[in-house]
Parts: sequence; C-alpha cells; structure tokens
Amino acid sequence: MSPLNGPTGPGTSAAYRFNGPAPYAHDSGRPALRLQCPPPRRDDPVLAARLDERVLEWASRIGIYHGQLDKVRDAGFGRLATLCYPATEDEELLLVPARCALAIWAMDDHYCDEPALGAVPQLLGSRLANASAVLGRVRLPDRFEAAFEEATHGDPALEGLRSAMGHLRHKVTPGQADRTRHSLRSLFTALAQEGTWRATGHRPQVWEYLMNRQANSFLPCMTVIDVLGGYQLPAEVWAHLDVHDAVGTAALAACIANDIYSADVEGHCADGDFNLPAAIITERGCSAQEALRLSAEVHNELMDRFQHQSQALAECGGRELTRFLAGVLDWCAGSLAWHRTAPRYRRPASVRPGS
Repeated sequence: MSPLNGPTGPGTSAAYRFNGPAPYAHDSGRPALRLQCPPPRRDDPVLAARLDERVLEWASRIGIYHGQLDKVRDAGFGRLATLCYPATEDEELLLVPARCALAIWAMDDHYCDEPALGAVPQLLGSRLANASAVLGRVRLPDRFEAAFEEATHGDPALEGLRSAMGHLRHKVTPGQADRTRHSLRSLFTALAQEGTWRATGHRPQVWEYLMNRQANSFLPCMTVIDVLGGYQLPAEVWAHLDVHDAVGTAALAACIANDIYSADVEGHCADGDFNLPAAIITERGCSAQEALRLSAEVHNELMDRFQHQSQALAECGGRELTRFLAGVLDWCAGSLAWHRTAPRYRRPASVRPGS
C-alpha cells in the first residue's frame, strides 16, 4: 500500500482551495505586484509582542547580533511565528520556530553578509562545516572532544544554532528533529555555493539561482508545522517524493516573495547579494521594475502548482498529510504578511538583519 493512502471524500482537500488570488501590494513606490496567496489565518499583535520580547531576551543571552539588538526587535521573529503557525497559541511551542528562524538569519548575517558581525568570506566553508557538526555529528574520540567544544563555543552564530536546536529537541520526536537537521544541512550547502559566487564574482543565471534557492529556502521553518499542530507526519509520508516536491514548491515560492521585498534593501547586482530580480536583470538585461514583475509571475506559477499538487495529494493522502499541507499554505500566508510589514525591508542594507 502506498504510504499516501488514506481517507478521501468531502473535506479532505478543501484546505487547499484558494478563495481566489489575494492581492498583496509591494509597497516600494513601484506599481503594485499581485502575489497569489491567501491572507494569514491569524494576526495577533498581543501574542506577537510577548513572543518578540522573549525572542529578544534569548538573543541577548546567547550573544547573536551583539550591540545590534534593535534590529532583532524590529525584525519581529515572534510575530513571524504568530502569523505562520496559527494552529497553536502555546507560547513555548511558538518560541521553538521563532528561535530557529532567528538562528538561521543570524548565521547568514554572521557568516555571509555582515562584516561588522564577523563575516569573513574566506572562512565561510569551514564555519558552515562546523555548523553542520553542531547540529549532530559522529562523536569524536574522547581525547579530541574538548578541542572541538573549545573551538565552537563562544561563536555567537553557533551558540544560537546550538541553543535553538536544543529547545527544538525538547518538543519533537527524533524523526521530526532529523527532518530539521537534514533541511539545515542542505541550507548550509546552498550558502556555501553563494559564497563561491561572491568569491568569484559570478552572477548566476535564473535556473542556477532557482536551483540554489531550492535548498537555500524556508524549508527548515516548515519542517516543524506538525509539531506546532500537535501531531506527527509519518516519516514515510515526509520521505515521499511527491510530498517533498509539493512542500519544496511552496518553500521556493515563499523565498521568491522574500526576494521581491528584499530587492529594495539589497539592490540589483551591485553589492554581492543574490535574489531572483537580480538574476533576471543579469540574464535579460531588463529594468528593475520588469524583473520584479517577472519574479511575481514565477511566484504565482509556483503557488498555483502547489495548489494543484496539494489537491492531488489530498485525494490519496492521510489526515496528517492533509493537515500538514494546509499548514504549509498557512506558513506561506503568514510569511508574506510578515514581509509586507517588517521594517527591515524598508531600510538600507547596512541596517538590516538578514535577507
């Protein structure tokens, strides 16, 4: 029997039907861009404010963004969790993905983007290998263990990753934790590829950029959707290629939305940052406005594909898969709403935390 066999009938696919594409304006002085996605199911400013304060306290204690914590407060990672995981109001559970998201953004800044935070391009590969080891590694012989601990403790990015994963492990099953570790290691590989592009001055073609973005995506944030929902997606279902394709499609669409909003603070090809509009400009020689329009088209194509994939999977998938894919759509809706209002997407690149 296929691991996707499960209940069918009325209600099993309803969660994946868009009530028409919702217009989301790109508030940058450019013509509005319509990004196909429903509105978030929850936007609770009071809950978001409480979570933001707790995330800020955690970041201060760990040491990430030292001296720049105002950027953490402005970014609103507690609000991101509130928007993206409407299945629970449990603050302890919501703090798990909020910390993980901030830890991922901090690694990108501390290692890749922000020299003021310690980013050194020549050290990127070595640092990412250490980050992968911190996630979970083969134990070293005892006499070498202390040297590894000494080398990796005190690095704020690794401390953030270690702490966030520690909180995650207390809330999840081993299988759920393994999902997140695997997606993070794929993310580190993609960050290393970006580092190579920076070091060589390479400007990726669109296909090349999108391939990188498949791994350099929000997938680690999506791996915990069932954790926040209080159930577990069976490992054999998560491993199914059709499920991976659908979730990956949505994760890529969410990243393109990030690219569209990030384009204001990153610019286009000028400062070593990478986004889809920049790749389109490089390949087609078009204007920035046209590149944004084409990027929105790619986003909408992917969201439409995810809708059809979800409906097909719901016809043969179990109740857990139906819930999980509905949660993926919730995540995309919440992420888009967060990007529309996050102050950091309206500031110069020199004062933003992440991309």
